[in-house]
Amino acid sequence: MEKRMVATVRDCPARLVPVGTPITIPKDSFITITQSLGGNFTVTYNGNMARVDGTDAEALGLEAETLEFEPRADGQIDEEQVWEALKTVYDPEIPVDLVNLGLIYSVQVDQAEKQVSIEMTLTAPGCGMGPVLVGDVEYRVALVPNVEAVKVELVFDPPWSREMMSEEAQLTTGMFY
Repeated sequence: MEKRMVATVRDCPARLVPVGTPITIPKDSFITITQSLGGNFTVTYNGNMARVDGTDAEALGLEAETLEFEPRADGQIDEEQVWEALKTVYDPEIPVDLVNLGLIYSVQVDQAEKQVSIEMTLTAPGCGMGPVLVGDVEYRVALVPNVEAVKVELVFDPPWSREMMSEEAQLTTGMFY
């Protein structure tokens, strides 16, 4: 998406990036949308970068993206759909999804409990957006048919490094050496 300026149509909750502090962007404020990926928005407001959740898209005068999956006939959780859901969660500063950034370490599907357990990390241990990203992962994976519970554990061993990124992600970010 190309950068574009819009005016908010109502007060809009957001989080400052990278610290994660909640803010409210007042109605009729002019903002610049710098990233619109995975249904969420990274915006510039009063010189600050902020993330607006996709559930608040209409506050920006936009339509919310919906994520839908076809349920399996056998009532089981489709692990491929879990991975698809994870690929819709983007870092608010980097135009790459968490899977291609190498932040998802493991996915375990427990069919009997209808639960998905995920181990993930962050690009930096003190990242203030960590709880927001964890919330995004929980929300998106819970949209997969037959998932009744999502458990996300943040781990920092091994520490994340750019070598964990896919080649595509390294090329997108200019980190390919």
